[in-house]
Amino acid sequence: MTEHGYQVRTDLALEARERFAGTNTEVKGVILEKERDEARDITVTRVVIQNQAGAKAMQKPIGTYITLEAKNLQYADEDYHREAAVVLAKYIRELVPKKNRLSVLAVGLGNQEVTPDALGPLAVDHLCITRHLSEEQDDSSETVLVSSLVPGVMAKTGMETAEIVKGVVKETHPDVVIAIDSLAARSTRRLNTTIQITNTGIAPGSGVGNHRNCISEETLGIPVIAIGVPTVVEASAIVSDTMENLMDALEEVTELKSLRETLMQFQEQERQELIRELLEPDLGILYVTPKDVDETIRQLSITLSEGLNLAFAG
Repeated sequence: MTEHGYQVRTDLALEARERFAGTNTEVKGVILEKERDEARDITVTRVVIQNQAGAKAMQKPIGTYITLEAKNLQYADEDYHREAAVVLAKYIRELVPKKNRLSVLAVGLGNQEVTPDALGPLAVDHLCITRHLSEEQDDSSETVLVSSLVPGVMAKTGMETAEIVKGVVKETHPDVVIAIDSLAARSTRRLNTTIQITNTGIAPGSGVGNHRNCISEETLGIPVIAIGVPTVVEASAIVSDTMENLMDALEEVTELKSLRETLMQFQEQERQELIRELLEPDLGILYVTPKDVDETIRQLSITLSEGLNLAFAG
C-alpha cells in the first residue's frame, strides 16, 4: 500500500497516465502526445514527465517515455516484425546521444532460464557486436561501436546487477547504456504487443516487483536508454478487467441492473483493493503470462535486436 492506496502494478508510463480520467485530462508537469502509423498499424504515444510535480503524480522518474503499441506483434509474422523493428530503430536513434563515434553497451537484463524474464538476454544474443573491431575503424568516420553484457540475476551471481554494469562501464567507457528487460503491464491487451523506450533507466526485476538498484544516468554517469516489453500481468488486473466487462454485460440485463449499480458504487481503487484482499490468502501476488510465451519471447527478442541493429547501422 502507498499513500495512493493499492494499485495494479505497471511499468508502462502510458498506463500510469491512463490512471487519470482519460487522455484529455491535464496532468501538471506531464505532456502527452499520440500519433498513428496507419500503414504499419502502430500507435506511438510519447509521455514526457517534465518536473517533480509530474513525477509525483505519475510515480515515474522525470524523462521521456515512448510507447509503441502494435497488436500484431503477438503473431509470428516476420514481415510485420521487421516493419516494427524499423519504427523502433527510429525512436532509439532519437534518444541516444548524437556523436560521430558512438560507443554503446547493450545490457540484457533478466533470467534466461525463466521464459517471461528472458527477453533481455535473448535480444542481446542477436545483436551485431562491433566494439572489438574498433581498431579497424577510421576515427574520422561516423560509426557505432557496440558491446554487450548479460549480468545474470543476483541469486546466481551474488552481486547486484547495477554493480556489475557499473564495473563494466568504468572499464570500457561507453557513451550510452541500452538496457533491455521484461516489464509488467496493467492491461492484458498490452502483453507482448507493446514496446516502451525511455531515457530514465530501469530497476532490474521491477517487472515482477523484485526491485534492485537502479541502472540510470544518476548511478552510472552516462545516459541510459531502457527498452522493455510487458510479458507478465498481475492476476488482480485480469480479475479487475473481467469485473469491468461483467458490469458492461449487466447493463444489458434488466433483472441485474441493480447489481450493476451496486458494483458501480465502488471506485476503481476500491475494487482493486478488494480483489487484492480476496486473492492474496490463496495466491499471493500472482503474475500471469500467455501460454505461447516461449515462441513469442523468441520472436520479440529478434525484433528488438533488429531494431537496435538498424539504429546503429549508420
